[in-house]
Amino acid sequence: MEFSRVNFFRWRYEAGFEQKMLLALAFAAFTGICAQIRIHLPWTPVPITMQTFAVFLTAIILGRNWGGISQTFYVLFGALGVPWFAGFKGGFAAFFGPTGGYLVGFVISAFFIGYFVDRYIASRFLLTLFPLLLFANFAIIHGLGCLWLYLWTGMSVSIIELLIIGSLPFIPGDIAKIFAISAIGKIILPKAAYNGEVDAGRKYRLL
Repeated sequence: MEFSRVNFFRWRYEAGFEQKMLLALAFAAFTGICAQIRIHLPWTPVPITMQTFAVFLTAIILGRNWGGISQTFYVLFGALGVPWFAGFKGGFAAFFGPTGGYLVGFVISAFFIGYFVDRYIASRFLLTLFPLLLFANFAIIHGLGCLWLYLWTGMSVSIIELLIIGSLPFIPGDIAKIFAISAIGKIILPKAAYNGEVDAGRKYRLL
């Protein structure tokens, strides 16, 4: 099992430019599909979607560079008109709408998570990946999402109102998605070095 994991991620790391581009585009499309799985809440213009699940899965599989590039493709092509934002929307109007900050957060968080799982073997365990994903989700994605929402509303809402429309309703679902990705990461991420990791050679006894 470990041999197969190491071989796959080494192949992904050493693959040619064309292969990496295809993987990045495929995961961008996967994010677009997950964006259509959504639940609308009456008090917020931001729907609950499966996008964060796709963002984090992209990051742990494609790594520090191409995970972020894949999400850049998703946001860029969506802004240029590909209708794969939530609700089959696309274009600059959709990008500059209430969810624009979350979209920017997707890109940054994918680079962030991809960096850690590529560079540190220690980050590939359930107990270490889970807090990293929590930080990426709530500090980066929710943080930028709420800041964007605040500006989008003309800075006319209080902090409590901002949290009610931009963060609090999504916490239970986000934690469930983060736990699922952490469990998937524990299973698929190699616990041995494949690309010159900082902590290569160290032995970890983590869950």
